Amino acid sequence: MRRVVVIADLHCGHRSGLTPPDWQYQDNSEDQLIAKFGEVQREMWNWYNAQMAALQPINTLIVNGDAIDGKSEKSGGTELITADRHVQVQIAAECIAAAHAKKVFIIKGTGYHVGTDEDWEEVLADKVSAGHVGNHEWFDAEGVVIDCRHQIGGSTIPHGRYTAMARQVLWNALWAEREMQPRADILIRSHRHFYAYCGEANWLAISTPALQGWTKYGSNIVEGTNDIGIISIDAKGGSYNWQAHLLDMKFARAKTLAA
Repeated sequence: MRRVVVIADLHCGHRSGLTPPDWQYQDNSEDQLIAKFGEVQREMWNWYNAQMAALQPINTLIVNGDAIDGKSEKSGGTELITADRHVQVQIAAECIAAAHAKKVFIIKGTGYHVGTDEDWEEVLADKVSAGHVGNHEWFDAEGVVIDCRHQIGGSTIPHGRYTAMARQVLWNALWAEREMQPRADILIRSHRHFYAYCGEANWLAISTPALQGWTKYGSNIVEGTNDIGIISIDAKGGSYNWQAHLLDMKFARAKTLAA
C-alpha cells in the first residue's frame, strides 16, 4: 500500500496561513485582532502536526500549490507575518518537513502568491529536496493515477461547485483519447479553499480544503463556505480509499456585536 497525502494553499507568511511556533503571534497580546489570529495559528498548527503524526508512514506528500502567500499587494502587505519571501519559503519548508514524507512533489500555484517574475516554488523545492516541480502532473500510486493541478474555476452557487471538477475530468478523458495524457482515476484541484468531491464508478474528483483561515479578501468579496484540512489516499493494486481530514473551526466562529 502507498499512502499519498495532499496539502494545498498553505499561504505561509500570511497571518492566517499555516504557521509553525517560531513565527506565531504571542498569546498574551493586548491587541484583540493579533490575539485572535494567534489562536488560529496555534490551533491550526497543533491540529496539522497531530494529523501528520496519525497518518504515518506517509509515502508521498503532494503540495498542490500556493505554499507561500507572497507580497500581498492587494492588501498592502497588512496581513503578512513577513513580506520576505525567503522567510516565507523557510516557513513552508518547516510545514512540509512536519509530514516526514518519503517523497515530496510540488505543484505550482498562483503567480500572485508564488511569483510571476520569480518562481519561489522552485526555491522551496530545493529546500525540501522535492522530487519534481510542475504545473500539471500525474502520479501513479500502485496503479492508481492521480491528476494534480492547482487552479480550477469556481461558482457562486453551492451546487455549481461540482461543475468545474466534472468538466476537467471530461477534458482529461478527451486528452487521454488522443493519448496525450494519462487517464486519471482521481483528479485533484485546489485554489478555491473548500472541500468538495464528485465522481462515478471509474473516477473521483476532489477540491481540496486549504491550510489558511480567513483573509480580508475572503471576508469582503468571496461568497461561500471555506474548509481547512488535508486529503489522504491509500492506494494498492489499482484500488484506493480516500479521506478528508478537516479542522473544526468553531472556536473562531463569528460573534454578534451589541447594537
